[in-house]
Amino acid sequence: MSKESNYLYHLVAFVTVAIWGTTFVSTKVLMLNGISPAQIFTLRFSIAYVLMLCFNHKRMFCRSLKDEARMMLLGITGGSLYFLNENEAMNFTTATNTSLIVCSCPLFATLLVRLVYKDTARINTIQMLGSLLAFAGMVVVVLNGRFVLHLAPAGDALAFTACICWAFYSLLMKSASGHYGAAFITRKVFFYGVLTILPYYLIKPGFPSLSMLTQPVVLGNLMFLGCLASMVCFLTWNWCISKLGAVKATTWVYFNPITTMIFASWVLGEKITPFFLMGAACILTGMYVVDKKTKE
Repeated sequence: MSKESNYLYHLVAFVTVAIWGTTFVSTKVLMLNGISPAQIFTLRFSIAYVLMLCFNHKRMFCRSLKDEARMMLLGITGGSLYFLNENEAMNFTTATNTSLIVCSCPLFATLLVRLVYKDTARINTIQMLGSLLAFAGMVVVVLNGRFVLHLAPAGDALAFTACICWAFYSLLMKSASGHYGAAFITRKVFFYGVLTILPYYLIKPGFPSLSMLTQPVVLGNLMFLGCLASMVCFLTWNWCISKLGAVKATTWVYFNPITTMIFASWVLGEKITPFFLMGAACILTGMYVVDKKTKE
């Protein structure tokens, strides 16, 4: 991998995470218009799947049932189960707790990759220290000087489940990307994500009306989430994992709170504090160390 290519992969990963860091606004707007988190997920993944199917339809199925099962697991861990747990966690615990727990997934992804691929990817002490430094920086950014956490076992457990889901998604992507292209994998993730969310509607039935969905503010935010935040970003993210490896790519998740805070400062007028700057510096330093010391 040339230095120029490496920079390109990291740039794409940064832009992807930066876009994901702004999706909370669109999600919040849709929820204020009466659409539930599960409905938002179903709609955004359905839109993304239809769009992906338009230009990636030559191969519909994997080469084996084993590979097809792996794609289903990707759709569950990176789609239905992840989003359900992350969104439901907000009903039982604080946004701070959820952010801290979910954004810690690079640590678990690193450990999982090292555990499964122990012969080819040993744990490097300096690389682990870099990941811990980035994690500490993420904690500082999320707390932003308000060092108060509220224990909420149910919500924290759901957030932790979402964290583990994304870690397993990264691990599965490392394996799948060696056999199939990013576009094919991304399309399968959307399909199985929608398919495996359907049983949820047996528990909580109901769906937004057509008149609600065609409201400009609702339609606009759904298009943003479906076209850009889902179709484009999942495609670029899966591509980055195939090029950078699961550990390096997933470390960019630590950057998510930075983009969220910057966007909140721009849109909502929230103040950028010295804690934010200190945490951001730790995140960037830790990510630099991980990138230099990780060999997958």
